[in-house]
Amino acid sequence: MSSAASIEIDHVSKIFPGRGGAQDFKALDNATFTVDAGEFVCILGPSGCGKSTLLNILSGLDDQYEGVASIHGQPVGRHGVKGSRIAYIFQEPRLMPWRTVRSNIEFALLASGFAPSEWKERIDRCLALVELADFGDFYPLQLSGGMQQRASIARAFAIEPDVLLMDEPFSALDELTARRLRQQLLTIWSTFRSTVLFVTHNAFEATFLSDRILMMTKGPGGRFCDEVKLDGLTRPRSYEDVRVFEASKKVVERLVSHVGSLDEE
Repeated sequence: MSSAASIEIDHVSKIFPGRGGAQDFKALDNATFTVDAGEFVCILGPSGCGKSTLLNILSGLDDQYEGVASIHGQPVGRHGVKGSRIAYIFQEPRLMPWRTVRSNIEFALLASGFAPSEWKERIDRCLALVELADFGDFYPLQLSGGMQQRASIARAFAIEPDVLLMDEPFSALDELTARRLRQQLLTIWSTFRSTVLFVTHNAFEATFLSDRILMMTKGPGGRFCDEVKLDGLTRPRSYEDVRVFEASKKVVERLVSHVGSLDEE
């Protein structure tokens, strides 16, 4: 089981230099928040508000910014944080097409320093959790989009991450598949209890998944403007629970009060 780690973003700003005479673009403006170890937090906001930029900073993919980003009290560097395992699930599965599902997960385990003697048990366990036990020897292109995303979830949890970053991982899927994967994600998370930071612009998704929702204003220069605690919604959660639906309506109302109409989303 992972040893979940806390996250701290302290007055982080990010500017992308303009090209060809264009003005600089400010993606983030003094973003500040914390996530407790083992907490499931969603960042909710319009497209272009800087949500993905934050995840890139926390993952170590982007180290050109102002302010402090830290995990477990350690500043995030170009290669992440020493002593903490960070997994990143993108909008697309990003599986290596020339490797089988099992081989894709083996590559992640190798990169994370796990002994080969552990690989089979870890892979078998995680494939079973995402209901892909019979598909380990398939190549990504032999799988549907939803199955590929399940494989990417299995790959992420196989390394037992201290922190799991998720960037709208279900946005490209049909709603029935997305509903199933959200439920599976919560089931797996209840087993591993990693710290999860999940980016979305779907208010119902944020309400269904998280312990707490952090809202962002429109970009450019996105900043945090509100917080919704969902400790009144017990786990496990059900799509049929009217309390989840009512809570999501209130979340939408609060977000609209900050950013205006969501029609463009």
